[in-house]
Amino acid sequence: MSATAVRPEQPPAAWRPTPLPGPLPAVRARFASTLPDDSRRALWVTLAVTGIAAVLRLIGLNHPKGLIFDEVYYAQDAHSMLSHGVEWDPGADGSAYVAHPPFGKWLIGLGEWAFGYDEVGWRIAAAAAGIAAVAILIRLMRRLTGSTLLGGTAGLLLAVEGSHLVLSRTSLLDIFIATLLLAAMYCLVRDRDWRRAGWLAAMEAGMDARRERPRLGLPWWRIACAVLFGLAMATKWSALWYIIIAILMFIVWDWRLRVDAGARKPFRDTLIYEFGQNLWFGLLAIGVYALSWTGWFLNDTGSYRHWLADQGQSEPPVIGALVNWWQYHHSVLQFHENLSSEHAYQSTPWEWLFDVRPVVFYWSSDVNCGAGDCAAEILLLGTPLLWWTFVPATAALLLWALHKTDWRATFLLAGIAAGIIPWFFYPERTMFFFYTAPAVPFFIGAVTWGLGMITGRHRRGEPALGSPERRLTGALIAGAFLAVVVLCFAYFWPIYTGEALPRDEWHARMWLKSWI
Repeated sequence: MSATAVRPEQPPAAWRPTPLPGPLPAVRARFASTLPDDSRRALWVTLAVTGIAAVLRLIGLNHPKGLIFDEVYYAQDAHSMLSHGVEWDPGADGSAYVAHPPFGKWLIGLGEWAFGYDEVGWRIAAAAAGIAAVAILIRLMRRLTGSTLLGGTAGLLLAVEGSHLVLSRTSLLDIFIATLLLAAMYCLVRDRDWRRAGWLAAMEAGMDARRERPRLGLPWWRIACAVLFGLAMATKWSALWYIIIAILMFIVWDWRLRVDAGARKPFRDTLIYEFGQNLWFGLLAIGVYALSWTGWFLNDTGSYRHWLADQGQSEPPVIGALVNWWQYHHSVLQFHENLSSEHAYQSTPWEWLFDVRPVVFYWSSDVNCGAGDCAAEILLLGTPLLWWTFVPATAALLLWALHKTDWRATFLLAGIAAGIIPWFFYPERTMFFFYTAPAVPFFIGAVTWGLGMITGRHRRGEPALGSPERRLTGALIAGAFLAVVVLCFAYFWPIYTGEALPRDEWHARMWLKSWI
């Protein structure tokens, strides 16, 4: 018998799973992408709106002169890190004790290295982060809603959001953590879509999801997500809440994927699969966080760098450094837990929700405005007519999520909750309005979702809501809202940028007594 005629013995057909020619239409509909097929238009919308954000954040970036508000800490820390590898106290001629990890200050230092130790140098990195956030939000909301128009709307609203603008023009850490977390959450959604697309392709090729799972390759979006979360933690520890939310969503989304695919034991399979996935996810994030402290580890002068030796204890190589690093973290945690000193601009999370207590970053009456009595101020204030829609938009989004069980609405709500709710558990702690920065893009996502409800469509493939006349009316209402927000932002522009105003014009912008 020839070799070509030899066939391996096949098991009886009853023993073999019958390959499916493709998933059922209902399964295919649940797994199919909702992105609109207008990638070129989406690119132009992204570039145009991001360009507007760039102009607003870069114009007059060197004003006001000198260090303002907490730039006196972060800009100088960043400058010393370029020279010493760690924060430095010139007065003590030694390392400085600081209460935040180093990555955000390294970003500020990168700007100082590239542009010099001046106003542009220590603010340019914040401006770049703010601009990037606008682009990321456009792409995120386009993916969530299936609408390039709604994606561009979200980006425009963030571009003209006052508190985001001020943070984008000042070298504080909050704009960096906000952008890193937004980017990480975007990668989270991309990972979800990538996995579902992979499962769909495998089922179309005949995989029986009841017994098998596809080999998807390296999960690059999840890897990017872990790296970004690690960098966010290396900027401020409040990123931890977003990491917890992300891990929960990984688990829920994987379980839902397996349910939709028809797996026999979706919950058990999810627990097994996600345990390993989240283990390496957490280890990667921790590793990235630790790498951000390289300057401290390679330096003998960092705060707590030789804590064991200072206590008269032995300090073995590597292990000693890790113990000292842990003790530094313990000390910083105690500092934050006991931070309750009075401050003129402190506020509570309830006040944040309604834009009640902004923060003065800069103030001067020694300016020329062409009048006898002048004032120049930079006030960290949310664009009022936009900010005051955040709470009702979030409530509407919550009702939608409960009624429709829509994962996209739940995702936006999670981004808001992770940025706001944890602060309610620390009522005695001194807190400030700029702590809301990570939640702002998700609040704007809620407003954008509300505009989508008004205009009558949320994603490609879904039926339009209402008659054409109703959708036209909705479009006019949404357009009017955008116009009013932009005009409100323009009106408050002088107090976002420190422009000199006659005192009566400045006072006219103080709509609430608590803003003064």
